[in-house]
Amino acid sequence: MAGLAFYPGQRWVSNTEAELGLGRVVSFSNRRVEVEFPAVEEVRTYAVDNAPLSRIRFAEGEVVEDELGDLFAVRSVVEHQNCLIYECVDESGEPVVLPEQHLGSAVHFIKPQQRLFAGQLDRQSFYKLRVKTQGHLNRLNRSEVRGLLGARIDLLPHQLHIAHRLGRSEFPRALLADEVGLGKTIEAGLIIHQRIINGRSSRVLICLPENLQHQWLVEMLRRFNLSFSLFDQERIESLIEAGEGNPFESAQRVITNLSLLSQNEAYLQMAVEAGWDLLVVDEAHHIGWSEEQPSHAYLCVEQLCKRISSVLLLTATPEHLGPEGHFARLRLLDPQRFSDLAAYLEERQSYRQLSAQLVAIEQAGRSELSDQVDLLAFLRDKLGDELVGQYLEAGDEEQQSAYTKLVETLVATRGPGRMMYRNTRDSVSGFPERIVHPYWLEVPERYKAALSLSTLSDQLTPEKLLGDSWISEDPRVVWLRNWLSENKKRKVLVICAEAETAVELESYLNLQLGVRSAAFHQGLSLINRDRAAAYFADTEMGAQVLVCSEIGSEGRNFQFASDLVLFDLPANPDLLEQRIGRLDRIGQHSDVQIHVPLYRDSASAMLFEWLHQGLNAFESVSKVGDALFREYAADLTEVMSTLDKESLSDLIDSTLQRCIELEAALQQGRDRLLELNSQPTESDAELVDLMLEAEAVDELKAYAELLFDRFGLEMQPHGSSGWVVRPGEEMLAPLTTLNDEGMTLTFDRNEALQREDIAYLSWEHPLMVELMEWVSSSEFGNTALCTLSLPPLPAGTVL
Repeated sequence: MAGLAFYPGQRWVSNTEAELGLGRVVSFSNRRVEVEFPAVEEVRTYAVDNAPLSRIRFAEGEVVEDELGDLFAVRSVVEHQNCLIYECVDESGEPVVLPEQHLGSAVHFIKPQQRLFAGQLDRQSFYKLRVKTQGHLNRLNRSEVRGLLGARIDLLPHQLHIAHRLGRSEFPRALLADEVGLGKTIEAGLIIHQRIINGRSSRVLICLPENLQHQWLVEMLRRFNLSFSLFDQERIESLIEAGEGNPFESAQRVITNLSLLSQNEAYLQMAVEAGWDLLVVDEAHHIGWSEEQPSHAYLCVEQLCKRISSVLLLTATPEHLGPEGHFARLRLLDPQRFSDLAAYLEERQSYRQLSAQLVAIEQAGRSELSDQVDLLAFLRDKLGDELVGQYLEAGDEEQQSAYTKLVETLVATRGPGRMMYRNTRDSVSGFPERIVHPYWLEVPERYKAALSLSTLSDQLTPEKLLGDSWISEDPRVVWLRNWLSENKKRKVLVICAEAETAVELESYLNLQLGVRSAAFHQGLSLINRDRAAAYFADTEMGAQVLVCSEIGSEGRNFQFASDLVLFDLPANPDLLEQRIGRLDRIGQHSDVQIHVPLYRDSASAMLFEWLHQGLNAFESVSKVGDALFREYAADLTEVMSTLDKESLSDLIDSTLQRCIELEAALQQGRDRLLELNSQPTESDAELVDLMLEAEAVDELKAYAELLFDRFGLEMQPHGSSGWVVRPGEEMLAPLTTLNDEGMTLTFDRNEALQREDIAYLSWEHPLMVELMEWVSSSEFGNTALCTLSLPPLPAGTVL
């Protein structure tokens, strides 16, 4: 230490006692230096020749603290009379001059060189973990699929294609219009998650009907680990009364009821002015519009769309309100392109011509295409000679890529562009077969006696006519008891219309028959619904039967089961499809067996025949079911009320004929350009492989075990591929993503899909993100020292 120059006011730190904080030189004389340590109120005297002290000099860009605890960012450093003067800016950007004498004394060293000279060395294992963490972060940040890894979903190419394209777009504005069961909500969630992870969006507003709010709230949290705040009138008013300013600025991610905004101008203006990066509107087909009088809901969404750069509209029925309604939704996304309804309707005709020509191209193939003069002329007119010539002249190996380029150019320039995506079951593979089994039961006398005074709705739920003792008199209960006893190893989902029916039926199965069962209905809290679903999903000791009210047909996926019992029938084909859709999903590995117990010659029997023979609604997805139900509702009601079999036969024949006509019209209007825009391209085909490679489950598990152990978390095995993780007594820092109760997690995607009550741990899970960011941004492991014992190196050599 010989040669050190000490001057009063300089700041030094003890290499051997860093806990003393930042010292200030008081005096220097007779080869002695006296240093005051204000943080501990001590003064130390050192011999200059061997003083264990290091001079502290903060560099440009570092953050320093003054004696009052205020923080400043260093912009430059100058030396004056042997002391340093820091030219800084405060948190508001105002310039501040801070002499080193006035630096705060409770110094915290972060930079490696500071900690090294201060003698703050970490264990080598900490250093190795830091290196591993930086390596993983570097790999993840460069990954093509960054932002898609953390979701609890099946890896389906059509969903990943849409999410990847829109998630990486700078300002996506699109209509997601996949058919029911193909995952619009998942696509929207993937886009939101990807944009948040990649820093493209932070403030997200989701507007939807009131009955879907909790479903979205749970879905975003359960599948994507995204916490949203639910804004209803009570919460908004409480924030206003508390004087918090604009209530919509109090949360980064918000779910709210669209009607709440459309019916209250003040709320709407606050939402508009709050500033958002991304807007999502579900059930967009309900937003009414006409040139003369747009609805309040439409005007509300229009104001939001004008102020928000990225917008996603979701609907399974884009043509629900006809071409005018479809134009209105596209107008929300791009008001300049879709400014005139008449021009749009004319353009639609050209879309159909383009689609028909494209189908002809696909059918012709390149060899026949060169002989079709009219078709070639059409292509050259739309795409130019160069692109068509490249396709015709391409060799065998280049033919497919040349054709793909031709079609993609046609889609992008002449079709609906990148603004709308619609996948159908015809274009997406992986769905199971559906097989319906009706069971014809004798009608109870009490049911017959009550018919004359009953409504049609009550007749479709026979337990209402049988009274309080319906469990003991209903032949459907006897059938279910016998069927379950013969099929004890099969997982069975039972859906009935009423919550009260579900509760009583489950209680009978559990308490009287000893069947392992659980109830699932709207009267339960979200936590208890999760527990019931988890008990049903457990493959070893779980419930054989889950008895649901109608809420069981919304949102939940039970594709690990393949038997569905429809304890009663809904009249609306769309609601029936919702029920069947809990099991009939991509990822279902068995045929879906649909069991329907029915009273002979009853309203339910008539309804079953119309749904089955007229629409084939049980064994296939009826794309025109809702339209036919609205068209024939009066006739169907009459048939169910009179039980007239001849009228039923006529109604089925008429429905079947009309069904064929409507489906033919749909096929004729099929937009092949839209289908191609929505389906994965060659460049997207490898997304699933890229995700599987990036997931690196074995590597993740080994790294997470090391990370949790070093950080001080307690781990216990859970099942074959999971852990229970809890905070340890010697954790290095508090965590926001892990509470005192801990977390049950799994690394297995399939188990996570079946067990929604446990966390799916991926590289992008919030717990992993928080821990990895803490390791990389803190001083953890950034300073280590090791020695080499090599005979050729003389002792004392510095390497």
